[in-house]
Amino acid sequence: MNRAIHGLRDCLGQFATGVTVVTVRHEGAVHGATVNAFASISLEPPLVMVSLDRRSRLCGRLAGAAFEINILSSWQQGIARHFAGDGTDPAAEIRWDTLPHSLRLAGCAAYLTCAPWASYDGGDHVLYLGEVRNFEIRGGPPLIFHRGDFHELRQTATLAPTTDGTGILR
Repeated sequence: MNRAIHGLRDCLGQFATGVTVVTVRHEGAVHGATVNAFASISLEPPLVMVSLDRRSRLCGRLAGAAFEINILSSWQQGIARHFAGDGTDPAAEIRWDTLPHSLRLAGCAAYLTCAPWASYDGGDHVLYLGEVRNFEIRGGPPLIFHRGDFHELRQTATLAPTTDGTGILR
C-alpha cells in the first residue's frame, strides 16, 4: 500500500463504526465476512447498504442473493476476527440460530434479513443495497471498530444540568 493510501486509511480510521458480519447462503453453504462499511439508506422503502472489497470471496456471492446482517455485540470480537480472516478463532465454536428463512449468528445485538435491491460500482468495492424484509433487536452493548482495532462502547458519566439553563458548562 503506498504512503498516500496508507495515510488516507489512517484518516478514515478516526471515524468509529459498528461491526457487522454479513452472511449469505451460496451453493448450499453459509459464507460470511466482517463488514464495518454498513449504513441505513432509506426507511421507505427500508434499505441498507454494505460495501464489500471486490477481491473478497463474499463479494461475488452476494450478487443477486438474499443476505443477513448480524450486528455484533461487544463480546463478539472473536467472531469478528474469524470472519475477517484472522483464523485465530475456530469456526467450530461459532453458534448459529437456525430459523425458517435465515441462518444467523447467535447472540448478536441485532439482525436484518435483506432481499437484494441493487448494486453499484464503488471503485475497489461493490456497494450492495438490500431491502430489509425482517429485523430483530436483541440489545446490549455494540462492538466498535476505531483506529484499526475493536473497542467496547463505554457509558459516560451524566453531566448535571447548569443552573442558568444555557446548557453550557462553566
